[in-house]
Amino acid sequence: MNRITQLLGIKYPIIQGGMIWNSGYKLASAVSNNGGLGLIGAGSMYPDVFREHVQKCKKATDKPFGVNVPMLYPNIEEIMDIIVEEGVKIVFTSAGNPKTWTPFLKEHGITVVHVVSSSKFALKAQEAGVDAVVAEGFEAGGHNGREETTTFTLIPMVKSRIDIPLIAAGGIATGKGMLAAMILGADGVQMGTRFAMTEESSSHENFKQLLTQVGEGDTIVTLKELAPVRLIKNEFYQQVQQAYQNCASAEELKEVLGRARAKRGMFEGDLKEGELEIGQISGLIHEIKPVAEVMEEIVKEFNESVNQRIEL
Repeated sequence: MNRITQLLGIKYPIIQGGMIWNSGYKLASAVSNNGGLGLIGAGSMYPDVFREHVQKCKKATDKPFGVNVPMLYPNIEEIMDIIVEEGVKIVFTSAGNPKTWTPFLKEHGITVVHVVSSSKFALKAQEAGVDAVVAEGFEAGGHNGREETTTFTLIPMVKSRIDIPLIAAGGIATGKGMLAAMILGADGVQMGTRFAMTEESSSHENFKQLLTQVGEGDTIVTLKELAPVRLIKNEFYQQVQQAYQNCASAEELKEVLGRARAKRGMFEGDLKEGELEIGQISGLIHEIKPVAEVMEEIVKEFNESVNQRIEL
């Protein structure tokens, strides 16, 4: 047992990222049932849909699970009320100031973990009273840090600054990657892309199949003027690039982005005009598998790697 398994009440220090349009109750409960911590991604759910997913998750697993709440969410007060009313025990917050909601959540006996992209923000999260932080490197999919610090640079830097448990994220999808992150100082890992590429992920089948063909260099971080996001280079991405070449302002970039672009891509399966968010590590994964198989493979590879002796 380590600090993360103890804090979260789980068997393995493996957390599934609460990704928008991928992380419904089926994925969260499957990860929790197989010894990790599943997270429901509140960022792409209306409050009533979110409540339904929490209730279904409670029926689908008797193990701990949590929710991920981006603090930019427009109906965040409603989401936080539902979290309390439904008795959710673990909340991962992201994209905002942890001081805003941490006291409220802690008052209700909820374990709070905050996602950061730098040592500075990790320290602020610790000062705000969170129980642990996820330090996410630039390799990660979806919304990303502006600093462009890679995971293996970030983890030891954050580790040297904080006392609370540390979870590594960004570019980790295997048992070997997990061991490497833990050697550098992480107490556990969060994997988004690996679990987006499972049968239980709620994203569209078109998106999942495309992910199996993504190779090295096929994703890139863009739209930094709005909020940095790692995307697959599709036709929508080319439109963004064209806008940059035309020296588009932030307002004009917003117009190119439009509304519900990520839903269109990941949930509705429009591979040309949709926003397709995924991490760099997708280039290493070429199959869509059930969560049980993925968890078994990660744990097996981790244990085998620990037992390998390397001598110089």
